[in-house]
Amino acid sequence: MKFATVQPLTARPDIPVITDEEATALARATVNLFRAWSLTDQEARVLLGEMAQRTWARWKAGDVGRIDRDLRARMAILMGIHKALRYLFTDPARGYAWIRKPNDAFEGRSGLDLMLRGEITDLMDLRKYLDAERGAW
Repeated sequence: MKFATVQPLTARPDIPVITDEEATALARATVNLFRAWSLTDQEARVLLGEMAQRTWARWKAGDVGRIDRDLRARMAILMGIHKALRYLFTDPARGYAWIRKPNDAFEGRSGLDLMLRGEITDLMDLRKYLDAERGAW
């Protein structure tokens, strides 16, 4: 039996690869976004995949370090959520506040409540919802 050859992820032109430099920039942008969303350290760490407290403290101080693929994906999804909110709300403050507001579409929970379940799929689900709301799907 012959097995198919699997192409490495970097060889797939249809899947963009986040470079180390881009990941560092994403980390800085994520810290700023979390400030705008007024997240607690614990909330921020959950959204970043249960990041260690010391690691989060270093990030906030500007010392990012190595960023694995899962964390890069989480941050990219979070930036997509931010982008969708910026499209939906002309006033940035309303978009930042929306993240904590109860929503009938989520049975009275907020978008943040959904994301704080901690799975990357929870972030993806909120992103898909916002993209659908703005007519991107």
